[in-house]
Amino acid sequence: MPKRVLLATRDLLFRSKLGGVVAAAGADVSRDEAACDLAVLELSGPGATERIGELVRRGIPVLAYGSHIEVELLRAAREAGATAVPNSQVEERLRDLLNT
Repeated sequence: MPKRVLLATRDLLFRSKLGGVVAAAGADVSRDEAACDLAVLELSGPGATERIGELVRRGIPVLAYGSHIEVELLRAAREAGATAVPNSQVEERLRDLLNT
């Protein structure tokens, strides 16, 4: 069964790029947060770190990404249990996670 990946991003262009990475790895994009094997979350907007914590507590690995200048936000995501990277590294890290 292919991995199911939740893509939670507001940027439709970026979502499309990440969806391409998911498809190339033979995985499926899922809209169901409860049935995903990996969650990819954009670190913008309120409540992102709380959402990360909820997913991690349920045993779902989280790849979080945001602007490289938002150092504190990236750190908070790591402390909540996510793998957190700047925008420029999210595609590469997603490929790595899907190929393990």
